[in-house]
Amino acid sequence: MTAETQAPGSASGGPALEIAGLSVSYGANTALSGVEARIPAGMVVGLIGPNGSGKSTLLKAIAGVHTPSAGSIRLGGRPIRESASHVAFVPQREEVNWDFPVTARDVVLMGRYRSVGWLRWPGREDRRRADEALARLGLEGMGDRHISQFSGGQQQRVFLARAMVQDPELVLLDEPFTGIDVKNREVFHGAIQDFARAGISVLIATHDLAEVQATMDMVMCLNRRMVAFGPTAETFTPGNLRTTFGGQVAVFEAAS
Repeated sequence: MTAETQAPGSASGGPALEIAGLSVSYGANTALSGVEARIPAGMVVGLIGPNGSGKSTLLKAIAGVHTPSAGSIRLGGRPIRESASHVAFVPQREEVNWDFPVTARDVVLMGRYRSVGWLRWPGREDRRRADEALARLGLEGMGDRHISQFSGGQQQRVFLARAMVQDPELVLLDEPFTGIDVKNREVFHGAIQDFARAGISVLIATHDLAEVQATMDMVMCLNRRMVAFGPTAETFTPGNLRTTFGGQVAVFEAAS
């Protein structure tokens, strides 16, 4: 499988994500540079690198949270800002205020606002879809529960349900497997594969190298710049891991 091929089992003809010459800076500090990639529809892509390597920065640039200092991002041939309503972003748990007074259904319905309009309240069909997404992720009948009453893995599932009802063309997951148990991990795996089969690309920032090697179609290695990108079988190599992780390479070579 090459960067131009379709993921096995995915829908054909869907929008590709194209990143060209991307750099992101915070003031005078360049957080990430030299990102070049074309990701066909239906691909599951792992973003790997040490802490501070730019994984979250890249996801947030694609999601529109950060403005690139150079380069471009296109989805289906259109500038990413024109496709913002079709990009679903699931942030790291620590970036969310879990004490905010909302229910699980309220959180999921946030994924419908760009479709129904920010000045309209979601209707009966939107609420039905929200409850259906929660049930699909094993949270049936929990829509009225305050978000703080869920476990960490369940909270991540609620945000995944929000992504589902957004009708995305691209899903961005920032460290979704951190601190969750086997059951929640299996739920995430199922949802990710459902996205891929529907021709929806999924980008996952993760520290779990075994997960990347075993389950992801492509991998991007980052260390404040793009070190390597391509099909996992060709890119997940000791040489690329050594360049990406430096002194930690002994651990990761053992995993490769």
